[in-house]
Amino acid sequence: MTIPGSGFMMENGCSCLPCTPNDERHIVQDLKNKSELHLKEGNLYYLISTRWFRKWEKYVGIDTGELDAQRLDVVPSEATDRPGPIDNSDIIESGSGSGGNELQLRRMLVEGQDYVLGPQDVWEKLYEWYKGGPPLPRKMLLQGIYQNDFVVEVYPLCLKLIDSKDESQSIICLSKKASVRELLEKVCALKGIEQEKARLWDYFNQRKRSQLCASEKTLEESHLQMDQDILLEQVDGYHSSQLGMDSTGNGLALVSLEPTRSSLTIAGGPAMSNGHSSGYRSNLYPGSALGSGFMDTDDGYDAYNSVRKLEKGGLAGLQNLGNTCFMNSAIQCLVHTLPLVDYFLHDYNDEINTKNPLGMHGELALAFGELLRKLWSAGRTAIAPRVFKGKLARFAPQFSGYNQHDSQELLAFLLDGLHEDLNRVKQKPYIEMKDSDGRPDEEVAAECWRNHKARNDSVIVDICQGQYKSTLVCPACGKISITFDPFMYLSLPLPSTITRTMTVTVFSADGSGLPMPFTVSVLKNGYVKDLIQALGSACCLKSDEILLLAEVYESKIYRYLEMPLASLCSIKDDEHIVAFRFHKNTVGKTRLQIFHRCQEKSPSDYLKVGANLFGSPLVTYLGEDQPTGADIDIAVSRVLSPLKRIFSSAKVHGGKENGFLSDGIEEQSNSSGSQSWPRNQALENTASTSSGELSFHLLLTNDKALTSKPLQKDTIFKSVDSISVLIDWTDKEQELYDSSYLKDIPEVFKAGFAAKKTRQEAISLSSCLDAFLMEEPLGPDDMWYCPGCKEHRQAIKKLDLWMLPEIIVFHLKRFTYGRYLKNKIDTFVNFPIHNLDLSKYVKNKDGQSYVYELYAISNHYGGLGGGHYTAYAKLVDEDKWYHFDDSHVDAVSEAEIKTSAAYLLFYKRVKNQPMTGAGEPSESHNSS
Repeated sequence: MTIPGSGFMMENGCSCLPCTPNDERHIVQDLKNKSELHLKEGNLYYLISTRWFRKWEKYVGIDTGELDAQRLDVVPSEATDRPGPIDNSDIIESGSGSGGNELQLRRMLVEGQDYVLGPQDVWEKLYEWYKGGPPLPRKMLLQGIYQNDFVVEVYPLCLKLIDSKDESQSIICLSKKASVRELLEKVCALKGIEQEKARLWDYFNQRKRSQLCASEKTLEESHLQMDQDILLEQVDGYHSSQLGMDSTGNGLALVSLEPTRSSLTIAGGPAMSNGHSSGYRSNLYPGSALGSGFMDTDDGYDAYNSVRKLEKGGLAGLQNLGNTCFMNSAIQCLVHTLPLVDYFLHDYNDEINTKNPLGMHGELALAFGELLRKLWSAGRTAIAPRVFKGKLARFAPQFSGYNQHDSQELLAFLLDGLHEDLNRVKQKPYIEMKDSDGRPDEEVAAECWRNHKARNDSVIVDICQGQYKSTLVCPACGKISITFDPFMYLSLPLPSTITRTMTVTVFSADGSGLPMPFTVSVLKNGYVKDLIQALGSACCLKSDEILLLAEVYESKIYRYLEMPLASLCSIKDDEHIVAFRFHKNTVGKTRLQIFHRCQEKSPSDYLKVGANLFGSPLVTYLGEDQPTGADIDIAVSRVLSPLKRIFSSAKVHGGKENGFLSDGIEEQSNSSGSQSWPRNQALENTASTSSGELSFHLLLTNDKALTSKPLQKDTIFKSVDSISVLIDWTDKEQELYDSSYLKDIPEVFKAGFAAKKTRQEAISLSSCLDAFLMEEPLGPDDMWYCPGCKEHRQAIKKLDLWMLPEIIVFHLKRFTYGRYLKNKIDTFVNFPIHNLDLSKYVKNKDGQSYVYELYAISNHYGGLGGGHYTAYAKLVDEDKWYHFDDSHVDAVSEAEIKTSAAYLLFYKRVKNQPMTGAGEPSESHNSS
């Protein structure tokens, strides 16, 4: 017989499978663990289609959900068919591999989403069990200089070989770590010619750049880019094949073309990706310690000296070298920062710090300066920043390869790297930081800034760094810690990212009102006390009243939220939270919990417990020191009195709002306009009849409603903290009381409705600043060690701006990253273009102008699954805005630059601008 889905036969009742699913799972995990202990350059990894691999995981009992993706201790809940042979066809470019060409991967694949990487031993074992394929081996590389990262080169460097002899084209694929000698050997072997008769040229943008002579220089050090052209000339004696060349060696009929660029690229690429590094020396400053000359010139720069002098500078685009729009966007914003332009267009040789261990020996500063000079040379010829990209990959391998990255992360690296490369401090002194010890803020702030400048002094510090005041307060002992720290940009949360809306149903414990849900906004990292405070304000809690929070689960009290400093992070959106409203004088009395059960008609089910519970339990307190069963009867009658139905011949206007009936209840408003507690028309009658008989059958039970026995009215309860009773609801009680109030308890948060609402709302830059500077608790993972009580505490943190720089960059935190969830917020943020007045937020009034004007924006379009970066920048001398979309540059009106794609906002200080005194970030009436 054949095992379904396996293709394996069973003889004499025995399976021919190599091993059980459980064995396969553990063998693969053991092989993976061993490979991680022996990481080294050159190790082979194999790409496996995620589509096939997920079937295998399901078969061997690995939960492929996000929360349990790495768990191997699970067992399949039901039998799953064994997957067929390994099938990688969905990640291979269709038609590749034919005609002797190499197999090509589909472009833009994402690790984890499209493929997984398996160590060689894992692949060999899976292949032994399942066969199939085709095999897609890739080598592990070691990248970076200061930061060494192991990465798997998923996409080798693919080059288009053009043979000038017959104009034929071929695709050559090699590792970027391969040498030029290896490339030449592969080309000659492909063409069947001797190396002595071959001349190979870097033919980027179909222009001869430099000859690729046989050497051990790597392809990435030669600045070769994915999919670029290389030109082969075959030498025959004194003659060489030429492809329509002019006297300069460049094609007469060939036009410089930008590589194909998709308008959508992948935002948030795979964890293991390709990388490029390079090494060059600059002749920008002859005689400097950095060497003699760039070995490569970027495209467009050779036209630098031949452009018309009347053309404006600063309007050159940047070619997209393969998902480098994030880099292009950030660079365009920086190269239109006028203080940096002025600095890099002049001689900065003396400030290059080649000895700083935290820098890049000045190489990043030289590469950026050279690129800026090219972009500001007159003309609009697009620049291909191949050399700069190589430098970036060499020193920051996280930005290597051809995956999309975050323009803010690149900006942060560039600003920090330029600062260290241009740091005027050659030997950083050791400085011991002092505690504030109650000294005036002005004295402590000035001391901290002097200490910072003693170790950090560069053009970046001069124009881009400010200072903020950070205050931490211990919630236990009240210890206050104040520090003054520098900042290079401000990452502003969108208000929706730091707050959450929570819906809680409030019950009156004394029967004075109907249950009512309240939706409040609280900090995500807030405490239970913050939720209680917000609810108290919403429900008009009186000064002599308190709230007790509880979570209801399966119609029982799952837990009481009685710790004021308990984190709200423990409350999930799909939970049901209720609050019970008491008078303060009842605290310390016996707590009464009331559970509700639909009584079964069968006598045999009369005393069954746990089953048929419904609704939210009710909680009240018994005023007596030694309550009796009769006291419990009265208390239950009182707390249920608002639910008693009204039987009247008068027409009752009923409705249902937010899941609750509104039986013609007249609502009153207090002087502040807040809604008061609605009162049932029967309250005066039912609440006053405290001695009346209750129709309910009450049973004594425990706090989980797992036991029961009849409640005797003469029973006396001595020295008990809590009593639990169970009410049986028959058809008669359902007629007398409206139990829908107990059943319709909303969840803490309904995602669908709220998400639709936030997309329609716009927020202001000032509200983002308010959210950034809001007092809030530290997150559960950011505990602070309190020197007062010698414990790690979830301290209260407050930030204040103390000193603002000449250039201020606002980073709008549109991307949110949870442990298992990534999201982008597309909310439109309304930001000023002119007259951004920050005087309200600055605590240190040092006489400086706090009015700013916008001059550049980095935009991100699309979501995490696919996106594209562009930039807006203003040419100040023209007073005109331009849109920089990679190599395309177009003039735009000021009205066009405000979009929901705005991600980084660049502002410059307006000199000698009188402050408005209004204190709000604002624009003048005639500004956009």
